[in-house]
This record gives sequence, structure tokens and C-alpha cells, in this order.
Amino acid sequence: MCLICGWIYDEAEGAPDHGIAAGTLWAEVPMNWTCPECGARKEDFEMVQI
Repeated sequence: MCLICGWIYDEAEGAPDHGIAAGTLWAEVPMNWTCPECGARKEDFEMVQI
């Protein structure tokens, strides 16, 4: 989950509109990827249980 805006990355869904295929594990998301909602960096995300 993005700590800035609350957007949640779901590994099953990925973020295909933003270059991340469905099924991509969070650990495989590139470090230079940014939140599609607010532009926060990957380091501004925190793992949460849904």
C-alpha cells in the first residue's frame, strides 16, 4: 500500500496500465517504479494484509 495516497498494489492484478504485468510479485517490481496515483517511489510503500 502506498503510504502517501493509500493506493494498493495487488500482485494478482499487477498494474498493466503502468508497465507491471498481472502476477508480478512485489519483490520483482523495479525500484524505479512509481505509484500510478501519486508518483510516490516504491520505498514509500508498505506491505499490508488484505
